[in-house]
Amino acid sequence: MPAIDHNLIFSRENPFYTANKNLWQRCLAAYGGGTKYIKRALVRHMSEIEPEYIERINRASYMNYPRRIATLITQYVLAKRPEREGADSEVVEDFTRTGLRVDEVMRQFSTYLNICGCAWLAVDMPSFDGYKTKADEIAERLRPYGVALSPLQVPDWSYAADGKLAWVLEAEVRLDNSDPMAEPSVIEVRKLWNRTEVLVLTHNKRTGERTESVVQHGLGAVPFVRHVEIDGYGLGENHWFEDVVRISDSILNAGSEAQMNVVKQMFGLLVIPEDFLDTINRQRDEQQTNTDDATGKDEPLSYTLARSAALFESAEGKGVSRYISPSGAETTTIRSEIDALRKEMYSTVGLATSKENTKAVESAEAKAWDYQNIEHYMATRADVLEQCEMQAWRFINAWMPTIPVPTISYNRNFAILELQESVATLLDLSGFNQDNEPYQREVGKTALAMLNRLRQLPADKTEEILRLIDSSTPGADKTERDALVRAMQSGAGGGNVDNTSNDK
Repeated sequence: MPAIDHNLIFSRENPFYTANKNLWQRCLAAYGGGTKYIKRALVRHMSEIEPEYIERINRASYMNYPRRIATLITQYVLAKRPEREGADSEVVEDFTRTGLRVDEVMRQFSTYLNICGCAWLAVDMPSFDGYKTKADEIAERLRPYGVALSPLQVPDWSYAADGKLAWVLEAEVRLDNSDPMAEPSVIEVRKLWNRTEVLVLTHNKRTGERTESVVQHGLGAVPFVRHVEIDGYGLGENHWFEDVVRISDSILNAGSEAQMNVVKQMFGLLVIPEDFLDTINRQRDEQQTNTDDATGKDEPLSYTLARSAALFESAEGKGVSRYISPSGAETTTIRSEIDALRKEMYSTVGLATSKENTKAVESAEAKAWDYQNIEHYMATRADVLEQCEMQAWRFINAWMPTIPVPTISYNRNFAILELQESVATLLDLSGFNQDNEPYQREVGKTALAMLNRLRQLPADKTEEILRLIDSSTPGADKTERDALVRAMQSGAGGGNVDNTSNDK
């Protein structure tokens, strides 16, 4: 094997990766939130002194809108579990060999797409030496597994003339703390995959030791699935999540200003006449002149001013010490700006927050347009996830042909409804023709159909509710009707997707 340039492998980056890695880091940090991100995103004023800036950081609260938006989209798309006919149950329930189900891996993949506009699925196989029997495979769980990777974990790649990946460079950091009597070691790993083998390079950061090895896989393909947002990077443009993060940062800074305004209203800024300063300076000079030579010590003169700073005014001013503070109207203005920013942020991604507190009725055409816009987006994302997962199963099958490729079907029927209005309408409908048994049954079945659109119920629960609807008549006793209500409520609870925002 020819000599391998470790420095090249550990430092090389795809131009697309280099151009976007700082943005990906920032977006992922915004998604993570916490004190670390507050320190990164909170802007210091040009005239702000260090103690006040530190106080603002310590007081700031981060409303993590980026995480809410990124997870909300994923929750919508995967609210109903995809159908996987013929799938290996063990792989479905433990797709990563570390306990994550395939649904959870696809949630991670979808969330990476939302945050970064780019994500990877990798399919690998545990390494082993020598011949393994079927019993050994079962006992040691030697089977392929899949994981979702952020774009930061794949620094370089290349496509061949056939439009498929020719090679992929995967980056990984491991912690070796296997020996309790030795210092832990951080080990950087680079895996260079091609269509027949994988080159594994390691660098021990503590000892400086470097290793290299080659593992043959013979798949005839690079077992990685890559997807980028086609209407963002696919058009040579930026990803929309950057705008969400910037608006969220503006909300963070505006909220910090409003918070500090409240603090300053409670603890105003001290204003002192210059005569006071002259008096203090004169007393200090007199004290230095009258030093006790016998002891060589000065009596302390205390004139420390609290609340970090004070203003001094000349004799032409009021000449009276007092506190000044910002008015409440300024804080109200900032809060209004925060509300406007929040609404614009959700509009940026096509997610409607709660309607304004007004009695004006939005047109049916406008509501239908909003619903269709979101439904089409979700259906497109479901199509992407379905295709990417199917490719991952094909790679699993290539690693181990005894694991079949299932027939996968993601839900594309998304009901973006205002549940309160829909339920109210059904209640109104149920008030008509109360003695008409067929009519009342159809109203109940319509309610069940709407519930299934919001969150798909298990088949047994659906059948139970249908039996109760069919058995319940206008003249049914209270026990039967209470049983039906309980069944509907239990069907609506637990995991139901709420498309409205509680942030008002």
